[in-house]
Amino acid sequence: MKKVKSLLISWEALLAILLLISIVIGSVVSPYFLSGFNFNALTSNIMEIAIMALPMTLIIIAGEIDLSVASVLGLASVVLGLLWENGHSMWLAIGVALLVGLVAGCLNGLLVTKLALPSLVITIGTLALYRGLAYVVLGDQAVSDFPTSFTNLGFGSIPGTEIPWSGLIFAILVVIFVVVLHFSRLGRQLYAMGNNKEAARFSGINVGRVKLMLFMLSGVIAALAGVIFTARFSSARPDNALGFELYVVTVVLLGGVNIFGGRGSLLGVVLAIFIVAILQNVLSLVNISGDIQSLAIGLLLILSVLGPNIAQRIQVIITRRRLAAGSSKQV
Repeated sequence: MKKVKSLLISWEALLAILLLISIVIGSVVSPYFLSGFNFNALTSNIMEIAIMALPMTLIIIAGEIDLSVASVLGLASVVLGLLWENGHSMWLAIGVALLVGLVAGCLNGLLVTKLALPSLVITIGTLALYRGLAYVVLGDQAVSDFPTSFTNLGFGSIPGTEIPWSGLIFAILVVIFVVVLHFSRLGRQLYAMGNNKEAARFSGINVGRVKLMLFMLSGVIAALAGVIFTARFSSARPDNALGFELYVVTVVLLGGVNIFGGRGSLLGVVLAIFIVAILQNVLSLVNISGDIQSLAIGLLLILSVLGPNIAQRIQVIITRRRLAAGSSKQV
């Protein structure tokens, strides 16, 4: 019974309620909201952010952050476009793009672990570095003559459904990340690192190696998001996904992940992803400008930092009152 009560007052439960409320509001605001076509558009528009949010969740739980993900996406996109434009096969272009993401993530990880500098500072620097490299690689040009077999990854849906192929990729990754974070030794190590890095080291965890692995994973996944983004817009540009790092951090923190590490779940992050997707979709359906949408995301980012902390404090107060009531009855 206590576990049920704890679940009902958890941040994830509140997010589930907010998601249901968002769906109801969307269906009232627009008759097109519940259509299959709109579901496809809603899902497709958030998938790159959703995919990058998965490794970001692990990184923040471990007490770090990666603000370079959107720039890695843009760099991977232009590398893919340049290789295709120069006559290389699409599979080779995708493979090299993923390798670029791996190298970019590795550089982030080495700078954080070897120089012992804050990941916030390092990834702000590489955010500018990777975006600048994207402009060096392709300049102000764009590559857009991609084959249909490739663009179907962004435009197409699973046959017989309105689920985009990117949604299937996201679902597979969610299962993998849930197993890693919540049911593996590595997941327990990440929580330990986020709570106390020194204690984690003394317990035998190779903190530097785990951090390096997380940043490399983040780079590869960001490059994968770059491949999907390029396919969806059928365009490789150096400014692809400009500013997406804000959205990625927003959905992770809104999902209940503690910005200081050591606490959070992928369930909350997945719920937050679809709340943000519905918010963007509803605002678009009622012709709200992009500036107002950015304002709404900024407010969500503030809520995502304050909300879980307030919920945790409420839980602590309830627990203390319950213990106090139990002790008074014993007396």
